[in-house]
Amino acid sequence: MIYVFLANGFEEIEALTPVDVLRRAGLTVQTVGIGEKVVTSSHKVPVTADITDAEMDLNGDLQAVILPGGMPGTKNLDASEAVTRALEFAKANDLFICAICAAPSVLGHKGLLAGKEAICFPGFESELTGATLSEKFVCRDGKVITGKGMGVATEFALEIASALAGDEAAEKVRAAIQFPR
Repeated sequence: MIYVFLANGFEEIEALTPVDVLRRAGLTVQTVGIGEKVVTSSHKVPVTADITDAEMDLNGDLQAVILPGGMPGTKNLDASEAVTRALEFAKANDLFICAICAAPSVLGHKGLLAGKEAICFPGFESELTGATLSEKFVCRDGKVITGKGMGVATEFALEIASALAGDEAAEKVRAAIQFPR
């Protein structure tokens, strides 16, 4: 199970591209609405989450946690106790923790980037506490995957697919969606 957290003000492409790509790779993904089932994106698009944070079940089935960026979505993720619990569970159980755009700042605030190479949307670098800033658009350091922003959402999702379903599964999705290497 992979949880993609949706808080009011999330960036649509950064949230839904990983959902699509990971499901194409055969992985089980659930979107988790923070505080409610219908969550409104930063561009005023309402999205119905699969479950709410109250329905979230942190157990041995969880493989990864994904945080999309967007404003004020990132701030809402950072303030969410459910997101904090999920991140703590992922860290304690050596699961993948993934964030894109402004959302790697949440990881920095929670001490999850110490000693890690990471990337974020320009202007949020100072929020990546303890990280070494990467020059890559998508960066994987151990169990942490970060992406620079909306323009690399597909590559970010494919990197997560590779990590969780294997390189072959990710390459099949890449070929099916005609995404160049």
